Amino acid sequence: MTEILNTLHSFFTDYQKLEIIGTVVGLIYIYQEYKASIWLWLTGIVMPIIYLVVYYEAQLYADFGMQVYYIIAGLYGFLYWKFSNKEKQKKLAITHLPRRYLIPLIVIFIALWFVLYKVLVHFTNSNVPLYDSFGNAVSILGLWALSKKYIEQWLFWIIADIELAVLYAYKDIPFTAGLYALYVILAIIGYRKWKAEYHKNKKEK
Repeated sequence: MTEILNTLHSFFTDYQKLEIIGTVVGLIYIYQEYKASIWLWLTGIVMPIIYLVVYYEAQLYADFGMQVYYIIAGLYGFLYWKFSNKEKQKKLAITHLPRRYLIPLIVIFIALWFVLYKVLVHFTNSNVPLYDSFGNAVSILGLWALSKKYIEQWLFWIIADIELAVLYAYKDIPFTAGLYALYVILAIIGYRKWKAEYHKNKKEK
């Protein structure tokens, strides 16, 4: 029994093994996102719990903090999609991001990037504060756009995933880097799929 416990302890304290598990969960998540399945939110709670350890060990503190945000957002997104009334359900159909949101979102992004960067510089020993904060600022906006089912949420993820894939490769977490590189391809496919779904729904009305 002691040997079994020691083996389990060794496995779950080795962040590289956790990274592999996180990668598998991440593949499940992107498939559920592609299908616009409500279950993506629950998978999106499990995945950041795993990556809390991975990112902390890799000294990616903005990513570490983002996992807490993802857990809370996962709970919010699931409840929002699950218990919306009929009127809200209509609004939850796949649609485009309103153009009037563009300038406010740019301002919010710059503010988020600046704040996250300053936090990393002054309160952590991160050696990549500029890049760590950038990807996570984009991801915050991407998750918000996903909760609203805006087609453009995929564009946020394409930008974030490209930048984060390079960052994770640099920080020597290769499985996660590969996962995010795959995310870029899947996000492009997802964008085209959601766009086609939007036009299909529009014709059926």
